[in-house]
Amino acid sequence: MLILLNVLAIVACGALGAGAGYGTLALLDVGGPTGAFVAALVGMVVATAAWAAGSAALRAVGWIR
Repeated sequence: MLILLNVLAIVACGALGAGAGYGTLALLDVGGPTGAFVAALVGMVVATAAWAAGSAALRAVGWIR
């Protein structure tokens, strides 16, 4: 069950990062390799921040150590 919850959390954070990357791409109207680099960079930063925030929130509530 724990593995399933971790996989779901990874997918959720990845989806959030992908949405942020795509939104940034649409906002800047950039394409090609530069757009792919920008989208990947923004997506990874947002996904990592979402994972860290979720982990911190669960630790604050006491659900994980």
